[in-house]
Amino acid sequence: MTLKAQLSQDMIAARKARDETRKLALESILVAVKQREVDERKELSDAEVLGLVEKLLKQRRESIASYEQGGRPDLAAKEKAEAAILAAYMPQQLSEAEIQAAVDTAVAGAGATGPQDMGKVMAALKPQLAGRADMGKVSAIVKARLAGAK
Repeated sequence: MTLKAQLSQDMIAARKARDETRKLALESILVAVKQREVDERKELSDAEVLGLVEKLLKQRRESIASYEQGGRPDLAAKEKAEAAILAAYMPQQLSEAEIQAAVDTAVAGAGATGPQDMGKVMAALKPQLAGRADMGKVSAIVKARLAGAK
């Protein structure tokens, strides 16, 4: 079963169970998927759907930070609940050591010698780590590794 089909099935179950938070979170994913499919005129793969889930998760995290900073714990709690539902569809996140090993392999594979090669290294890592690691964190690790490679 594709991820999109699983999401649809789970949304139907959430509607039947009258689980409003779960329904809203799943609906946001399915709307984003449908919009992208219409825009690109093609059926999205599981990897592309995961990319959208990751994007929505990032938006939720940013909203949580904004709501907490603005003194709105009620809205932050709602966003946290939806983020937890979205996170359940993401693959198991890699540990710091696994990310470090992947970065070391990519740096060696790209023949990177300094910060100017960061684009090459990130291009090699993105398809490999997408959805399994926070790419901002990966970028910071690559930057630190290449700065020390001088």
